[in-house]
Amino acid sequence: MLTSITEGILCCLTGKSGNAVLPVEPSDAAPSDGFEFVEVKPGRVLRVRHVLPERSANPELQQEQGTSVHCKRKITVYRNGQLVIENLGDVLRSEILHCPNGEVEQCSTVEVELADYFTAPSSPEPKPAPPSLPASDQQKPAPPPRRRRRKPKRTVLIDSERCISSCKGTHSDVALFFIHGVGGSLDIWGRQLDFFSKLGYEVIAPDLAGHGASTAPQIAAAYTFYALAEDLRAIFKRYARKRNILIGHSYGVSFCTFLAHEYPEQVHKVVMINGGGPTALEPSLCSIFQLPSCVLHCLSPCLAWSFLKAGFARQGAKEKQLLKEGNAFNVSPFVLRAMMSGQYWPEGDEVYHAELTVPILLVHGLYDKFVPMDEDQRMAEILLFAFLKVIEEGSHMVMMECPDTVNTLLHEFFLWEPDITRKDCVDDIPVTPTVTTDTMTDENTGTQISNKPVNK
Repeated sequence: MLTSITEGILCCLTGKSGNAVLPVEPSDAAPSDGFEFVEVKPGRVLRVRHVLPERSANPELQQEQGTSVHCKRKITVYRNGQLVIENLGDVLRSEILHCPNGEVEQCSTVEVELADYFTAPSSPEPKPAPPSLPASDQQKPAPPPRRRRRKPKRTVLIDSERCISSCKGTHSDVALFFIHGVGGSLDIWGRQLDFFSKLGYEVIAPDLAGHGASTAPQIAAAYTFYALAEDLRAIFKRYARKRNILIGHSYGVSFCTFLAHEYPEQVHKVVMINGGGPTALEPSLCSIFQLPSCVLHCLSPCLAWSFLKAGFARQGAKEKQLLKEGNAFNVSPFVLRAMMSGQYWPEGDEVYHAELTVPILLVHGLYDKFVPMDEDQRMAEILLFAFLKVIEEGSHMVMMECPDTVNTLLHEFFLWEPDITRKDCVDDIPVTPTVTTDTMTDENTGTQISNKPVNK
């Protein structure tokens, strides 16, 4: 603690931030580990772990056709902040939604409030009973009330065909991209990278700028959402295959959403781990991360302890060792401050997320203190095609706390393929005993959505 305070004072006097993260020399990384250094821009180098498994000369023949689904929906935004989502008889929804009487639901409509979705829209006050009328007047039925036609502010139409198939490690056209969040590194995915590479998958995991062993530019503009998104766009274009699966954690989920929106034909499936709600990003002006870098450097021990307490369900020697092995929350105060201040992404609102037609698996740690359960539930309601899985023993760093459970969920989702021929039951991901599962979608049977947990 005293060392941190001393270094913080020197930081204020010299104007330089301590603990600058510098790239590891390529010779320091063993070739067998698959570490590469990619220059996404002049002087901007990211460390990437790329494992390309050795496949036999005659790999397993893959089924290219998969299951073709029709995604058709209409999204209308009104000036009063109301969002109306209409699913117009798409095949995908028909396969997983069933009416109470056993018949397949062909279409549905959702109305939600954009202004404040934490409270359900209140119902209007009941009107007083009209005075009694003479018998002669009662014979004439009153005309129905005229509804004022509202003019929409924005209308989005989606009409596309998507082929969803099982992605096996033996398929040479499948690649897995793992993207970490603020303060993390590619090392937090260590158990996932080893697990899926041994199954034959090609895995790609980059260190964001200023994290892990990537370069750390000493300019705040290098850590805005758009700057980091362009870095990941370059990584994606370099390693992308025909079918790509994006796995993001926390802030990394926003970049997965961005790539899925930019490359809908190449992104096959998406996994969002404790990513939060479908809201536009905007930095908080009252956050502790708005303090000067030297002050954050003095507070680094407190911040590290707070992250350990909020990011893990338990705070023991095992969790501390996981943080050390994962190189998590080991960034300079300048990078941390710039990352938190640069989270500005106004395009990433609910309509932006509702436009996604890719299948999405939402994973939430029950004890997560950074991301409330309501936010992931809201995300599941807005997305066209989403499954929400809650891991009871996990928190924000659930992929490190419960690696076996997370790996099993992800693998089942990768292999999952919708079966539209089965009409007697819901074709969902197999349930594991340690996970509380709910199939979360963005439609109810014509009713108005509130923010309460949805049971389906």
